Amino acid sequence: EVTMYKIFDLSVCHENNATEPFPPTIELSPHEKGVVRLAKVAGIEPTDFPESTALATDFVSSSTHSGTHVDAPFHYGPLCEGKPAKTVDQVPLEWCIGPGVVLDMTHKAPGDEIMPADLEAALEKINYTLKPGDIVLLYTGCDKYWGTDTATYLAMQSGLGIEGLDWLLDRGIRTIGIDAWTLDRPVKAMVESFRETGDKRHLWASHYHGRKREYLQIEKLANLGSLPTPYGFTVFALPVKIKGGTAGWCRAVAIYND
Repeated sequence: EVTMYKIFDLSVCHENNATEPFPPTIELSPHEKGVVRLAKVAGIEPTDFPESTALATDFVSSSTHSGTHVDAPFHYGPLCEGKPAKTVDQVPLEWCIGPGVVLDMTHKAPGDEIMPADLEAALEKINYTLKPGDIVLLYTGCDKYWGTDTATYLAMQSGLGIEGLDWLLDRGIRTIGIDAWTLDRPVKAMVESFRETGDKRHLWASHYHGRKREYLQIEKLANLGSLPTPYGFTVFALPVKIKGGTAGWCRAVAIYND
């Protein structure tokens, strides 16, 4: 018997001029150009290859935090829970695969903080109880601004605060994803709160809380609103294995077993 799967792509592309502050630079080397490079490696002439062309390739200069990616605990700080924080190559892969549940936060205004009451209401709406090992995906709707302009994309999201983060971690959640640039509130909103109060804890609050409690973030997800159901699927978000890395690019997907 063949098991059938339906796969939904939850990732944005890595691309030149991407809608983010630090976009990658990608050089696409075509077959005609690749033949010169490969001939040099092989010690033969470009004309020795069939059709005088070789293998196309790409050269990428990029932050590990560009595109859809998984943040490792070491991104948040050198220590986590009093121990050396895990780099992305040390993250247990079991944390990157698990039952997914989409929590609809599209009613929250840009700049709003996602609070425990919001999480509780979203779960009640879909009649779901979180289990340890679930991967929570926060659906803000911000991904529809990917491909517009960076300032708009950065601003049009809500974000998770420490109270909401603790609420999820207390329920055994290890991995939290969001369809926006950061799990935290937008930069402008964080900075405004900081300037109004002088309280540094407003700046990347959920990221810094990762120094106290161990968890992963999946940032810059997409297409959460296209999933046919808010749960009943498995999330795969395996990060690229970068030695000592703070994050790793991933092709995040939701897989339904038909």
